[in-house]
Formats: sequence, structure tokens, C-alpha cells
Amino acid sequence: MDREKLFKLLEDIRSGKLSIENGLEKLKNLPFDDLGFARVDNHRTLRLGFPEVIFCEGKTDSQILKITAAMLKSKSPVLATRIADKTAKKLTAKYARANHNKLARTVFIDSSGRSRQNRLEGGVAIITAGTADIPVAEEAAVTCEAMGCRVEKLFDVGVSGIHRFTASADILDRHDVFIVVAGMEGALASVVGGFVGKPVIAVPTSIGYGASFGGVAALLAMLNSCSSGITVVNIDSGFAAACAAVRILGLLKERNK
Repeated sequence: MDREKLFKLLEDIRSGKLSIENGLEKLKNLPFDDLGFARVDNHRTLRLGFPEVIFCEGKTDSQILKITAAMLKSKSPVLATRIADKTAKKLTAKYARANHNKLARTVFIDSSGRSRQNRLEGGVAIITAGTADIPVAEEAAVTCEAMGCRVEKLFDVGVSGIHRFTASADILDRHDVFIVVAGMEGALASVVGGFVGKPVIAVPTSIGYGASFGGVAALLAMLNSCSSGITVVNIDSGFAAACAAVRILGLLKERNK
């Protein structure tokens, strides 16, 4: 339950549109719904501005389906990340509004049936160094959009052909937060960080040859960037980058009220 829904519920009780008993019924599963194997956090949107997300790796199909049902019952949108295709097919078969992004390995179900895009002010640009980095970028994009952000993508503009990036540099004027996804030596984040004075969130990917050590080389390069102020998240964690972007845009929304 988010702030707006809780506020309306309390207003309805105060005005007499809703009885105290019915209001209590709606509130009884707060702050979490205990499923035995999981405790679904129904108050996360109220605290953080975005709901709990299902991380699917390590969970059974049955557990994922039950968590999904509990979240939808509480009117929460559902975002499932790192989901296997076979599990995603079960969700899309059961819920007509389920949207499966195979590349991002996500399923999103909007509980309201309406797009959440543009709920937050400002926008996020998601930029990749190479085509192989796109799955991580797509995870970030799906997460941002599910949480209400406007997203623009710019793919395959890495430093081995930097003219590809500069040809589209007008993207830097249109957005408030930049997520830069890169493997190999991870240099693109430093380049973008040198062009804009806005938040840049760097995502190292595990893409690269042997000496990249599964993304460790890109991670260390981004942590040691000479473009001061870049934020770096974990290897292949497009989801974490998106959550950081949402927090930043959430502050902008609060300050502009």
C-alpha cells in the first residue's frame, strides 16, 4: 500500500464512506503478509516509494506464484527479476497483464492496469557500451519504468568508437539521471561522468575476456574513475542502478511539491 492509497483509505473512514470494520479488514495484512516461507512487505512503498520486488533465483515456481498472488491481493504492482522462462510462462498464462521481458529476465504486472510511467518527475537515460551489455540495461529499464520513471535508451556507444556517443550527446540535456552499463574495462562511465554534472550510476557487467575476471576489472575501473562523484553498483545489477535512480528522482518530486 502506497501513501496515496493509505491517505484515501483514512479519508474514506473519516468521511463515513467506509466503516471502521471494513477499514480494519483492508489494513489487517499490514505491515506484512506471512506466507510461512516468505513475509511479503506491504509497507515498503509507503517507506521507500517503491514496492518489494521478487528476486526469483533460488525460489521455486510455487513460491513465486504465491508471493505474486499475495502482492496483487494487496494491490501492489509485481516486478519479478532474474526469472526463468518456464516460470515467466506460468505467470503470463495466469495473469493477462503480465509483461515478460525475456532479455531482461523480468515479469512486470501492474496491479492497477494502468501505466505507472511518468509517476516520477524527470527522466533516466540508460546507456550501454556494447550490445552484449543490453540485458543488464534492460533489467534497469524495466525496473525504472515499473517504478514510474520515464526512460530513454542509448545502446552500443562505447569508447572504441566514441563518435557514436558524441553523435547522440543531446541525450545528456533531456534527463536527470544517467545509468551507464559497461563491461570490458568499464571506461564509458568515466566519459559520461565527464560530460554531465548530474547523477551518473555506473553498472559494471561481466562481459569481457579472461582478464576482465567476470566484471571485476570493470567494477574496479569504475570505482577508480577520475570523473568524481560517480556512483557504482554491483556487477550486472541493473536492478540496483534503477533503484538508486528512483530514489534520486523521488527526492526531486518531493522538493518540487
